[in-house]
Amino acid sequence: MRVLGVDPGLTRCGVGVVDGAPGAQLRLVTVDVIRTSPDDDIGTRLVGLERGLEKLLDEFRPDAVAVERVFSQHNVSTVMGTAQAGAVAIVCGARRGLPVALHTPSEAKAAVTGNGRADKAQVTSMVTRLLRLDTPPRPADAADALALAICHVWRGGAQARIRTARMRRYGVEK
Repeated sequence: MRVLGVDPGLTRCGVGVVDGAPGAQLRLVTVDVIRTSPDDDIGTRLVGLERGLEKLLDEFRPDAVAVERVFSQHNVSTVMGTAQAGAVAIVCGARRGLPVALHTPSEAKAAVTGNGRADKAQVTSMVTRLLRLDTPPRPADAADALALAICHVWRGGAQARIRTARMRRYGVEK
């Protein structure tokens, strides 16, 4: 499975593509950060994110997209920008008919470190180790995007099977 992980942000949107399967060696395909200028208006910034994401989707053709689920932060303007950036990633994946999953930061941290409260240094260290990289991905947004992709490779299939079983049993998602 090839997964595009997206750590949404308006100024820095971490993106990483990973190939893998549960129990198999993971492989880094690409990692980057899509940047927009805080001096640009919101529409220009969101279009810039969309173009960057569409370029990645065209070039690397992932099987799924994993986006960090936005959680409540103290700064409302920050959470709004993050949510808007995440929505662009969701739309880009959905437009292509790709499965799009949302994972919380703690789910991604737990998947790669075993600890849902791991700090950024621990996440970066484990992502580096799991992907057998010579140098850690920088900035942290890039490492977080890879952690989301890894989380989805390892957990996404199981979540889809649970959702399918619930649909068969209850006729609706629960």
